[in-house]
Amino acid sequence: MPAAVPTLTVVVPVFNEAATVRELLRRVLAAPVDKEVVVVDDGSSDGTREILASIEAPDVRVILHERNRGKGAALRTGFAAARGRVVVVQDADLEYDPAEFPVLLAPILDGRADAVFGSRFLGGPHRVLYARHRLGNAVLTLLSNLATNLNLTDMETCYKAVRRDVLQSLVLREDRFGFEPEVTAKLAWAGARIYEVPISYSGRTYEEGKKIRWTDGVRALWCIWKYGVLGR
Repeated sequence: MPAAVPTLTVVVPVFNEAATVRELLRRVLAAPVDKEVVVVDDGSSDGTREILASIEAPDVRVILHERNRGKGAALRTGFAAARGRVVVVQDADLEYDPAEFPVLLAPILDGRADAVFGSRFLGGPHRVLYARHRLGNAVLTLLSNLATNLNLTDMETCYKAVRRDVLQSLVLREDRFGFEPEVTAKLAWAGARIYEVPISYSGRTYEEGKKIRWTDGVRALWCIWKYGVLGR
């Protein structure tokens, strides 16, 4: 008999997250949702691969990139391997709480939405960190909204849950953090029904391993123009 289709595929892009990946996977597996987990190691060199090799869980599949290609590239690999009805992105850095998967899934499973964005700015508890990041996010979200005619509060959120058939119909190209404005624009132009729900957020500092840089913000501006305005 063919294997049952899980409700959710959790795609976890990983790059040098030895300090957090084991705990992250424990939290993902504990989430109260029927799921599979696809971990894509994007060329880690800090012991992450050895930790992943030691994880014995039948619902976890690990795919290895031989070199670091970027978050967007890792996500494309994970999306192609997904079998669940819905796919969600889960970073490995413990900033987002997998216990909130049911909140993300609800508008899709009850037929209201094709995609759900978890917003860090709709009232959920969050760690107080960098004002520059909040301002940058607000500017990028505003520009993305103007390009796509959406009214999102958090375009840059990691937590994006999308029906698998819709997600796999999109042609995605961005290799790094440009994935966020690209997938947002392509969902908008595909006519996807998009919802937002409040989520919690436990952001980390650069000393704790945060990887995004100001150059990724510049690339995001280009992606908003390219995919949002030009629609390419």
